Amino acid sequence: MRFHLKFYWHYLVLLGFSGVISIYGPHQRAQKTGDILLGGLFPIHFGVASKDQDLAARPESTECVRYNFRGFRWLQSMIFAIEEINNSSTLLPNITLGYRIFDTCNTVSKGLEASLSFVAQNKIDSLNLDEFCNCTGNIPSTIAVVGASGSAVSTAVADLLGLFYIPQISYASSSRLLSNKNQYKSFMRTIPTDEYQAIAMAAIIDHFQWNWVIAIASDDEYGRPGIEKFENEMFHRDICIDLNVLISQYIDEAEIRRLADRIENSTAKVIAVFASGPDIEPLIKEMVRRNVTDRIWLASEAWASSSLVAKPEYLDVMGGSIGFALRAGHIPGFKEFLQQVHPKKSSHNEFVREFWEETFNCYLEDSPRNEDSENGSTSFRPLCTGEEDIASVETPYLDYTHLRISYNVYVAVYAIAQALQDILTCTPGKGLFANGSCADIRKVEAWQVLKQLRHLNFINSIGEKVRFDNGSELSANYTIINWHRSPEDGSVVFKEVGYYSIHNKNGAKLSIDKTKILWNGHLTEVPFSNCSEECEPGTRKGIIDGKPTCCFECTECSDGEYSDHKDASVCSKCPNNSWSNGNHTSCFLKEIEFLSWTEPFGIALALFAVLGVLLTAFVLGVFVQFRDTPIVKASNRELSFLLLFSLICCFSSSLIFIGEPQDWTCRVRQPAFGISFVLCISCILVKTNRVLLVFEAKIPTSLHRKWWGLNLQFLLVFLFTFVQVMICVVWLYNAPPGSYKNYDIDEIIFITCNEGSMMALGFLIGYTCLLAAICFFFAFKSRKLPENFTEAKFITFSMLIFFIVWISFIPAYFSTYGKFVSAVEVIAILASSFSLLACIFFNKVYIILLKPSRNTIEEVRCSTAAHAFKAAAKATLRHSSASRKRSSSVGGSSASSPSSSISMKTNGNEMESPSTRRHSQKPRVSFGSGTVSLSLSFEEARKNSVK
Repeated sequence: MRFHLKFYWHYLVLLGFSGVISIYGPHQRAQKTGDILLGGLFPIHFGVASKDQDLAARPESTECVRYNFRGFRWLQSMIFAIEEINNSSTLLPNITLGYRIFDTCNTVSKGLEASLSFVAQNKIDSLNLDEFCNCTGNIPSTIAVVGASGSAVSTAVADLLGLFYIPQISYASSSRLLSNKNQYKSFMRTIPTDEYQAIAMAAIIDHFQWNWVIAIASDDEYGRPGIEKFENEMFHRDICIDLNVLISQYIDEAEIRRLADRIENSTAKVIAVFASGPDIEPLIKEMVRRNVTDRIWLASEAWASSSLVAKPEYLDVMGGSIGFALRAGHIPGFKEFLQQVHPKKSSHNEFVREFWEETFNCYLEDSPRNEDSENGSTSFRPLCTGEEDIASVETPYLDYTHLRISYNVYVAVYAIAQALQDILTCTPGKGLFANGSCADIRKVEAWQVLKQLRHLNFINSIGEKVRFDNGSELSANYTIINWHRSPEDGSVVFKEVGYYSIHNKNGAKLSIDKTKILWNGHLTEVPFSNCSEECEPGTRKGIIDGKPTCCFECTECSDGEYSDHKDASVCSKCPNNSWSNGNHTSCFLKEIEFLSWTEPFGIALALFAVLGVLLTAFVLGVFVQFRDTPIVKASNRELSFLLLFSLICCFSSSLIFIGEPQDWTCRVRQPAFGISFVLCISCILVKTNRVLLVFEAKIPTSLHRKWWGLNLQFLLVFLFTFVQVMICVVWLYNAPPGSYKNYDIDEIIFITCNEGSMMALGFLIGYTCLLAAICFFFAFKSRKLPENFTEAKFITFSMLIFFIVWISFIPAYFSTYGKFVSAVEVIAILASSFSLLACIFFNKVYIILLKPSRNTIEEVRCSTAAHAFKAAAKATLRHSSASRKRSSSVGGSSASSPSSSISMKTNGNEMESPSTRRHSQKPRVSFGSGTVSLSLSFEEARKNSVK
């Protein structure tokens, strides 16, 4: 196995060495010997000719086509840097750098062909080749390679050079895949990775608020990773890609036409392209042929200023393109060096001859083109005189105003020279190699230079830090350019309109001057490239089934939500104290509502409450004024005074429900209402029950007089009221009510009272209704008592009204909201209070004020006598019925004339005799202190018995 491997390398090196002694690898090269040799890989041509190899004869080397003037300028930058270093007295003194530079023709195969010569030459000194050839006088090994440009070429070259630890510094390969140091051990670069450029491209699309784009990438190691990173960034920014395709410069015309059709049919107006100039050129030509002028091209650095597409004849389609360009550097003396190029002065550079022929469209003597012209194939080209003026022709070669890639080449060469300088000045014991040793600059090997480059750290001429250690990448600094047409000659002008920079500490920064941008070559308004029309404020994006998220329909915001900017993804909810306006573009403060003193409804309720207070006070005044009259005395004036006071409290408590609820009013109003009503009903209950017991008592003993004395009556009222007071105390202690803002109603904030405990409120009202029910029972039972003593019918009627009001109150209370809750309770309080006031006192006031004739002792006696007569008659009838039943049971008895006499003695007065009563005109009724004396006789019954 080792023999076969050794034989393979011997053969490989022979190929390379045979090239050294004959044509030196690929057909064209730039070569100059020196103490230390640097390799170079540059795209002097854009591609190779398509040629089928049928293998009928020995295959020939593929011909490179389409001369690349910028690539030749990059090559010149490397030669200029090497000569500048060789002429320096401080950098690598007494050391001469040489170079071997090849054309990659922008293809992997040509790049590998050139790289094989570097590898083969490095093995000449390490292999025993005497048995194969005479190897004396060979040139030095290549200790480092500058190149290549395309990421696809650099990836293949890096795989090969990495096997032999030959350092490779690329000036234009920006693929993020090449950042993998484990796979590409010897690869370094002086250009930022495409990962930053993909982020920058997405940032620009987001900056102009586009969300519907087309993505195109070259089908190689440059385009695929770049567009993949771009897609990820677009996804995170909620930007959609309508069309995503890969292209190549070798794609057939039918495929190009199909791709152009898809682009024309797409509604996306922005085309982001991650490709090189040669790869995008066929598509650009087709779009120019079709005159598709309504598209905005977003160009990556690889083709943003490419001479292949940046042509005046393409500007009608490509004008207004936005592109990325690397930060330009300055190379002193480079302008003059470029102008000094001449075939006769550049014997070490074979590419100069072709450059001269392409620049002046002629052919030199002894040129292969001369032979072709003799055969008739190039008769259109004249012979070059050698006196042509390079400055008189405009080519990309002399475009040295913005040196970007050329400057990267310049920095790469100086990085290698700086590493060699570190080796040259290395102090033994402080070196990077084993035991602190240093490498010998005269016998330096490629792996030693690679080691030194990994520890290199220096600042270039524009202030950027250059490092090649693991994980180090150059800071991304891009200039954003806009394609303009020159007003002088119509050529393409790259107008700087902004920049994008990424720094580890400060993050990314995008700056664009929109006033400098000309869209589609002449427009100033930013084009529209969205899947759907933007949603106006007051609406939000609505998802359409089966469509990307960027395709949406505009849905109006719901009530209570708003959007104050265009293309809102969601509607924002208004704060609790606000509500959305009619257009849902903003929020306004909700109107605060409560049962106010100033609104008509509140004023009406307050007036009724005040009216009730005034009427009650008026009745109280009347009763006080006529307190010694019989009708006031008969109605238990002390309890009547307390009853009237409680009614004033009832009417007054309703006023606490009006006005903005505060914590203290919420805590006071329900207890005030409950205690006032219980006090009122307690007075009615005690008063009614007292009279009932007096009139139903057969003989008013001293026990009755003591039991129903005034003090006990007040004690009972106090006890009934005290129970309600304790309910309120427990309520306020455990769950005190408080002010509450209800935000649930649209456009209105209702300030109400949170009762704290609905159970406590139920107990309060329930206890009041219980007393009212008992009062109703006693009032109903005493409805036939003398009307002057108690208006039992009216009390019964008032209790019925009370029950109707409060039974209706319960569903009304729980079915209303906001200020109407308080209004319902106020109405209930006023209705029940007015019913009690009217039913109990208005009839008495009417008699006192308007019928004073009825407010006399005689009237009261008559009323009392009538009641006594009715009661006696009922008793006599019951007695008579019982006697008949007894007589019939013993065999009958003689009928007796109905006669009855009833007498009651009070205060020691003897009962009148029947004979005395016969001469009386009417029954006598006398009143004692707190008791009643009655003496009745039935004359008619006696007369009937005599007859």
